[in-house]
Amino acid sequence: MTIERMGVIGGGLMGSGIAEVNARAGLDVVLVEVSEEAALAARGRIQASLDKAEKRGKISAEDVAATMERIRAVSDLGQLADRQLVVEAASENEQIKLDLFTKVGAILTDDDAILASNTSSIPIVKLGAVSGRAGRVMGVHFFNPAPVMKLVELIPSLTTSPETLETMRGYVSEQLGKQPIDATDRAGFIVNSLLVPYLLSAIRMYEAGYASAEDIDRGMVLGCGHPMGPLALSDLIGLDTIKAIGESMYEEFKEPLYSPPPLLDRMVDAGLLGKKSGHGFYPYS
Repeated sequence: MTIERMGVIGGGLMGSGIAEVNARAGLDVVLVEVSEEAALAARGRIQASLDKAEKRGKISAEDVAATMERIRAVSDLGQLADRQLVVEAASENEQIKLDLFTKVGAILTDDDAILASNTSSIPIVKLGAVSGRAGRVMGVHFFNPAPVMKLVELIPSLTTSPETLETMRGYVSEQLGKQPIDATDRAGFIVNSLLVPYLLSAIRMYEAGYASAEDIDRGMVLGCGHPMGPLALSDLIGLDTIKAIGESMYEEFKEPLYSPPPLLDRMVDAGLLGKKSGHGFYPYS
């Protein structure tokens, strides 16, 4: 099945990026946010991203206009009824996602429509169980920034049908031009199971006073060839997201390395979420 009509739930950094990727690939996109104001903000986020790509010579002005014409940003979940694929990219909160999968599973009119989650850590099988279409539910985990990053993790659950997985493989590789890898339905999947303990370890190092944030990051960039240090990367991902992923992984595996350190808890409580809030381990204008 070729996907022509898709929807995205959530217009934050990840949701708007996923919507942009699909619209640039020629798909008709409906992006749903919690309010009209949030929907307009999400559309503005996509416009800014496309304008930046145009300035860098990655896309023409005509393509920018055509991409924006393929995107409708709304606040009504009912607008997703005719979609062949819906990707949920809401907050990394299990109850929010369960509620959305319950509602959207009942809204979709096409029995073959696929309902996917961009979650980093929440069990896909739970989302499928409440959707009423467990065989057509799976994880599709994009990476930030979605228009740039080539990798997409595909996560079938115990109840996902082989046909759904094959459809999503073709959609990711042939329609979006990205590289899919298959992961099992375990908290963290592949990349975050390796990445999050590394980020939490860097936060613990900073918390314990081993070194400044700048020197920790400089050490990993210049000493290990990483494009970005762990604390700057944490700010980019969002400290609340890292905390939620760590908690979910610790809940499943009970490994101490997955448990968020106290400093991370305090920063999230204080609203210091990283780049998206204007301040994390570093200040952002």
